Amino acid sequence: MDTRPDMNEVVGTHDILLVTLDTLRHDVAERLLAEGRTPNLAAVLPDGGWERRHAPASFTYASHLAMLAGFLPTPAEPGPHPRLFAAGFPGSATTDGRTWTFDAPDLPTALAEAGYHTACVGGTGFFNRLSALGSVLPDLFAESHWEPAFGVADPASFEHQVACAVEVVNTTPADQPLFLLVNVSALHQPNWFHLPGATREDGDSPASHAAALEYVDRHIPALFDAAAARRPCFTIVCSDHGTAYGEDGYTGHRLGHETVWTVPYAHFTLRR
Repeated sequence: MDTRPDMNEVVGTHDILLVTLDTLRHDVAERLLAEGRTPNLAAVLPDGGWERRHAPASFTYASHLAMLAGFLPTPAEPGPHPRLFAAGFPGSATTDGRTWTFDAPDLPTALAEAGYHTACVGGTGFFNRLSALGSVLPDLFAESHWEPAFGVADPASFEHQVACAVEVVNTTPADQPLFLLVNVSALHQPNWFHLPGATREDGDSPASHAAALEYVDRHIPALFDAAAARRPCFTIVCSDHGTAYGEDGYTGHRLGHETVWTVPYAHFTLRR
């Protein structure tokens, strides 16, 4: 069933929050939800929980470029599936009357032209501005933030990211809508340090991946509370791709395995 709102009514009246849980696998997200281990996400997810979707790409850079052009993860069933946002181009088969269609090459630029302040809080290396490549994604936004404490190696990365995101929300003029991207790095390897008792020698595993999601769940309410404080906030929470932990001999991502291509997705509106 299509649960999309009319995005032509959302844009301009709502803040928009995109939370990418970088590298989160669908099977892990779904299992933890069923086991009651992510209660704060459960409190906001729609009936039915996570949607099973296919990622637009198999690694962070490509997937975020696609999502920021309107190609969010696609429902994992035969389509076509009309999209929430779409850059206009001849022959597009996935737009309809509820799609917000724009002429700009990317969503942040289009929303800025519609009056939004655009900001991102980066996490993984493609947001770190330490190279030309690491500047492509943050350069799409009027305001961008990254520091080592937001990165994959910091066990408290998400707490630091949330504090920054809350500051972004609080300093954006109240009369200006906000588009905020938070790229959550905690699920990405290395994640062994989120599993109690694990050591570096133990390495990453599905269990430490799950523990990282539990860590994110503990700290995400502060982000949601801030996002909902100004006006209704249309929120998308999804993974950009999954990752393999030895299944069929595969490890990591940027490869064509089910554990990489299948991701969790949800959208909903946060209200005060």
